[in-house]
Amino acid sequence: MRPALSEKQEKLLNYLAGTIKATGTAPSLRTAAADLDISHAAVAQTLKILEEKAYIRREGRYSRTIILLDPAPDQGQQARQIPVIGRITAGLPIYASQEWEHSITVDAALFPGENLFALRVQGQSMKDAGILNRDLAVCQPRQYASNREIVVALIRNEEATIKRFFLYPDRIELRPDNPAFKSQTYGFDDVLIQGRVVGIIRPADTRDTPCPLPHF
Repeated sequence: MRPALSEKQEKLLNYLAGTIKATGTAPSLRTAAADLDISHAAVAQTLKILEEKAYIRREGRYSRTIILLDPAPDQGQQARQIPVIGRITAGLPIYASQEWEHSITVDAALFPGENLFALRVQGQSMKDAGILNRDLAVCQPRQYASNREIVVALIRNEEATIKRFFLYPDRIELRPDNPAFKSQTYGFDDVLIQGRVVGIIRPADTRDTPCPLPHF
């Protein structure tokens, strides 16, 4: 169990969580100090305490990249952490980001495999596969796919999307699981498989909580 937080420490932690969720990045020390009406030094000192108590992790001493460390699962479960990498669109692809938003702690029995990562879903094009807007898609890194697998695909080296994969002699089809959306076809050089979706974590209230879904 992690050490308890003081009122000031909890206030800063909640502020960080809200800012990262809203903007995708942590605020600067100057911005945090202004928003919380405290000194720059107080923000820096409290960040150090939060890191020592294992509520956050920083990438480098002066980096603005702050990773929020979720609480461990219930006792009896084997915990593992999975990084959340940027956002991904199920519907209209957006630029693929490789920056960590934060990490999530899950039961390793539910999410086996090496080097798993998670991507935030935006859109409803995969809703019939049980993948909804704002879900976290947990992915196994891979550069190949079999027909009908749900994959993370990088399109023309700049757009990332989650779709069902189909390979034909002359093209690749990325098919949504929602009749309101149309399939898209691409040349072999246009698509790079980044991983296979192996599970979903669905937001419950304000926390990311694992939920059972069908096997993909």
